[in-house]
Parts: sequence; structure tokens; C-alpha cells
Amino acid sequence: MSAAPPPETATTDALAELVAVVDRLRDPEGGCPWDLKQTHSSLIPYVLEEAHEVADAIRHGDDEHLCEELGDLLLQVVLHARLASEEGRFDLAQVARGISAKLIRRHPHVFEPENGSPATWEAIKAAERAARGAAESSLSDRLREQVRGQSALSGAMTISRKAAAAGFEWESIAGVWGKVEEELGELREAVASGDRAHAQSELGDLLFTLVNVARWCDLDPEEGLAGTNRRFLARFARVEEALGGELEGQSIERLEGLWQQAKAAIRAETTSAEASCSGEARP
Repeated sequence: MSAAPPPETATTDALAELVAVVDRLRDPEGGCPWDLKQTHSSLIPYVLEEAHEVADAIRHGDDEHLCEELGDLLLQVVLHARLASEEGRFDLAQVARGISAKLIRRHPHVFEPENGSPATWEAIKAAERAARGAAESSLSDRLREQVRGQSALSGAMTISRKAAAAGFEWESIAGVWGKVEEELGELREAVASGDRAHAQSELGDLLFTLVNVARWCDLDPEEGLAGTNRRFLARFARVEEALGGELEGQSIERLEGLWQQAKAAIRAETTSAEASCSGEARP
């Protein structure tokens, strides 16, 4: 019986197999029609979706799910590299070597401890931008670069924090609440006017102001919304179950009643489980 290959060999072999599978899918002669018609732009929703699913698996502590979702995200990386290589722009090897070089460059305290460099990640990053002739001249330029890869919600929090640190800030949270009321009123007016573009803009203003509320209260809006999504789906599933999946034709009063029942039941179950874990439950 032959010995198992060392871990580094197994990893290399697995990555090579994935690259070969993607190559086959993109083969113009016998590949998959769906994969063949994809572009960098058409794959953007999938990259974002897979990244969010990785985050969701981490939040739930589900290793099996996390392993699967990391694979889905890795597929997106390999696909994009394959698309670029077909056009002679770059390939997966360049992607891997590029990030390795960047990590080594930005961790001198690990890879060159003898030099005793005190430079931080951000300082090194700024120096690299300056060397490329891409040094930003203003806070807005730096923020534009920083939030480019973030979700809109996370980007709003980044902008809010940096702007406040620079002095663009309310004197108290009362000013923030006043702004919330102002933006809510403007959203109502925009919706009533029937101007969709205006309403979309006002919705963004209201959401951005609520992010400022989160910052003042030291809350995480991304985590808050993710938690609300989970709670909604848990309650909605109970309503569906109570109605046998037949939601259409039900009165709003009936639906609201079942919603409140589901909410109370889940709260009671959670309280009971917490008491049991803390040793407070009694037989």
C-alpha cells in the first residue's frame, strides 16, 4: 500500500485538477455553453454571492458548509483567471505570485525581522501607491479607493467613520436622529411623487444616515441586517408551515397573527435553550 502524498503535494494536485476542470468547461469545442458565454462582468453577481455565502457559513460555525462555499469562491477566482488568460492578460500563476509577493512585502516584521521595520500595513500600502504614481491627494480620494471592494453597507460605515474622524460630525446623537427624521420625510415625499430615481436617491440617504446611527451606538449594521434576515426567515418558515404553504389569499390579520405567534414561540424556545445551557433549567 503506497503512502499518502504530503499535504503540499495533495493541495497542488487538487488545485491542478480544478484548473483542468475549468479549462474543460471553457473548451470552445466541447465545453459548457453557460460557462463559455460568461465574462468578467457577467460573473460579478456570483463573486459577490459566493463571498456572502462564505461569511454566512462562518457566522453559523458550519465547517461543512464553509468548506463547500470556499470551494465555490475559489471557482470564481479560477474562472476569472482563465478568462484573462484566454485574452493574454494574466493567468492564475500571476494571481498567486502577485498576492504572495504583496503579503511578503507588507509583512516585513515576519519575513525580514532582522531589518526591524516599524512600517504598518497601511503605511506600506500608501508607499506602494505613491511609487505607482497613484497617491491620493484627499480624504475623499482615499475613501473612494478603500470602499471600492466593500458592500454598500460596509462602505457607508467606512466613509462615516473616516469623515467623522476628520471632523465632519454631529455634536450629539440628537443631531443624527434629527437627520433620520429629515431623510425619512424626504423619502416619503419622493415616493409619493412617483419619481423613482428621486425615491432611490432618498432611500440611499436614509440608509446612510441610519449607518451613522449605528456608528454612534457602536453597532455593526452589516451584522444587524444579517441577523434580521435570519430572524425573518425563521419566523416566515413557521407561518408557511402553519398555512401548509398556502400564503395567497390569506388576510393580513391572519398573517400578522401567525407572525406574532411564530415570534413568541421562537423567543420562548431561545430563552429555554439559553437557560438549559447555563444550568438554570429544571427537570
